[in-house]
Amino acid sequence: MGHEGIAMMAVSGFDMACWDAYAKAQGKPLVEVLGGKPGKVPAYNSNGLGLIGSEAVADEAQTLIAEGKYTAVKVRLGRETLDDDLTAFRAVRNAIGPDILLPVDFNQGLDVDEAILRGQALDAEDAYWIEEPIRYDDLDGNARIARDVETPIQNGENFYGPEAAARAIEAKALDYLMPDVERIGGVSGWMQTAKIAEAAGIPVSSHLFPEFSSHLLAATPTAHWLEFTDWAAPLMATPVEVEDGHIQISSTPGAGVEWNEEAVEKYAVTL
Repeated sequence: MGHEGIAMMAVSGFDMACWDAYAKAQGKPLVEVLGGKPGKVPAYNSNGLGLIGSEAVADEAQTLIAEGKYTAVKVRLGRETLDDDLTAFRAVRNAIGPDILLPVDFNQGLDVDEAILRGQALDAEDAYWIEEPIRYDDLDGNARIARDVETPIQNGENFYGPEAAARAIEAKALDYLMPDVERIGGVSGWMQTAKIAEAAGIPVSSHLFPEFSSHLLAATPTAHWLEFTDWAAPLMATPVEVEDGHIQISSTPGAGVEWNEEAVEKYAVTL
């Protein structure tokens, strides 16, 4: 089945479960087992700001910031034209003010030339980073963009295994790295990737799974930002909350992920 796709996700999930069980057996939170300390990590809100109208996206940005007194919120770009993207970006900026960090995510929606065009336009707009402007695995193209655009290029959520991150760093195809714990190889893959990033001086942010990823980020030497989504909250016994733009890492043994069994039961499937 190879080392990508569902095969790597399965390996990652097994690895995460093993580390969670090991930390519980030690009676320690996962972050401590990994060499870090329980505490707070900075989080940005990634719950919305999709490709909707500029007025709607501006209103939503204000709501998202207020949810946890965030200091950063991510907006999705990749509308039909550059002008459409700039209109949306400026609407959000005007709504939230100059002090909130505003990374943008193109979700691999552009080609290289268009990415450079839009990236250079965003250089003048104070975007915090530009995420996945083109295909994540086009390392030469991403390297061109990183060279020609001043705003840092974020990539990595679709990397399978530490080797993929190492290749991208060697190719200078990113400025910031964002591994996904379910694709990078679980806890073991994440920590290997963190060492690679540390050696290169690359800031590391997390992709999704904030309940688990917070432990990993707190044990990462070049830790940057935690991506926060509340998608799992309805299934959690004690949902993670953001206060003053930070997540407090659980100090309970393991990863601190406890399911609401009654809520989970609703999704049970009989085979």
